[in-house]
Amino acid sequence: MTVLFPMKRYREIGIRLTPQRIAILNYLDGNKNHPSADEIYKAVSRKFPTMSFATVYSALATLRDAGNVVELTIDPMKKRYDPNTERHHHLTCVSCKRVVDIGIEFNIELPENLKQDFDITTHHIEFNGLCPECRRTT
Repeated sequence: MTVLFPMKRYREIGIRLTPQRIAILNYLDGNKNHPSADEIYKAVSRKFPTMSFATVYSALATLRDAGNVVELTIDPMKKRYDPNTERHHHLTCVSCKRVVDIGIEFNIELPENLKQDFDITTHHIEFNGLCPECRRTT
């Protein structure tokens, strides 16, 4: 049996690696679809039919807290998870909610008079529009 996920990388982060967490990590590794917890649950529960949604949600929270997935709140109806923890931005389809990574940096400086004494540590830019598939159907 081949282990799909690079185990060494996750042994170093200090979380307990249960078979369920390994299944979640395998599903997320290289996944660019920004899946929701429900989508992840449906995919991994095929291999672990007794796994609960709460287990998936808890594992995702642990991975998020350890800095190994990014929790996206782009869709107000459900959180999505991104295994790409490198700094990047997103393009979201307003119709089907497809999310695509944008891997370039935008050099944006917030003018001092708008910062309201905030010390800006990070920012995220989200572009919204219609994906090619949704444009064809409208």
